[in-house]
Amino acid sequence: MTASPQSPVVYESWGQRVVFGSGTAQDDVAAEVARLGSTRVLLVAAERERSLAERICKNVPVVATFGAVMPHVPGDVAEAVRTAAREHAADLVLSVGGGSTTGTAKAAALTTGLPILAVPTTYAGSEATPVWGLTEVGHKRTGIDPRVLPQVVVYDATLMLSLPTRLSVTSGLNALAHCVDAWWAPRHNPISSALAVEGVRSLASSLPRIVADGQDVHARRDILFGTYLGAVAFAGAGSGLHHKVCHVLGGAYDLEHAALHSVVLPHVVGLNLPAAPGAARQLGAALDDGTDPFGALSDLYSALDPPRSLRDLGLSEREIDRATDLVMAQVPDSNPRRVTHDKMRELLGRACRGDTPVLIPLTNSTDS
Repeated sequence: MTASPQSPVVYESWGQRVVFGSGTAQDDVAAEVARLGSTRVLLVAAERERSLAERICKNVPVVATFGAVMPHVPGDVAEAVRTAAREHAADLVLSVGGGSTTGTAKAAALTTGLPILAVPTTYAGSEATPVWGLTEVGHKRTGIDPRVLPQVVVYDATLMLSLPTRLSVTSGLNALAHCVDAWWAPRHNPISSALAVEGVRSLASSLPRIVADGQDVHARRDILFGTYLGAVAFAGAGSGLHHKVCHVLGGAYDLEHAALHSVVLPHVVGLNLPAAPGAARQLGAALDDGTDPFGALSDLYSALDPPRSLRDLGLSEREIDRATDLVMAQVPDSNPRRVTHDKMRELLGRACRGDTPVLIPLTNSTDS
């Protein structure tokens, strides 16, 4: 995106302290908790990551641990973590885990105002955004509130070494989706777009390396840089069509979050890219292919071999009509291409079946 002299540019940045390390999480977390002056820490960690979280927090004054983490943060989970924070008089929420764990900590901060220190163990990116999400009765609500942005993020590349290849890939593509969506989101701007280019470049160059060798710490660290850049770009630009689709489907059908992003992203890119020449140039620059950026993205997918079908994630083709109706209610007005009900139904149908993503050419002047 290039702003003309007549176009106002608005970019809102979000203040946050970020610590990158490798093998230093325990020391870094203890130092950051001490720097914050916190003495009563509520640890949020899913049961499967509890031992890791307790090891990281060995020198932290933890007063209670909340382990009832669930994807998409159901309303009863949000209320339970808030109750735990109040009952234990916590002065800091410390999350150790993936996006669902960070989201649970955000649910606590949203109403209590407690600060968050986040230690990510996947490439979800939620730790770098002021976006919260809660699911009730199959409907996922999202919003922006500065209270939910973690005050501190501690990244440690070695925490990702045990992440299975499939989850590493899907989580990394979730991070890449933050970058791509930032090029046509409601508040897209030159600053977020530049961050997104660097995020895609870092992710695209390092994800194939961990498919080849999951113990490549340098690649894991590069993915964390790309994850952070993508999340900051997303925070500045807002939620575009891709994330609206995924939030709706994830909340309504409880689909695996990272894999859902992996499946949907190339189909949304195929729809939007013909109407977004600026995004096409940026994707081409990031993937070092200015002549066929969509083809370069397809090549990356071939190298990573992520999930390709919503049906395999649990979405029945019988639900496509209802899913289309739900998504259409959330399509951003700023999308570079007019999204009709038929186009969205076709997109979801292809994604459900696992069809090869394709570029959808513009058909007339009203198509964009």
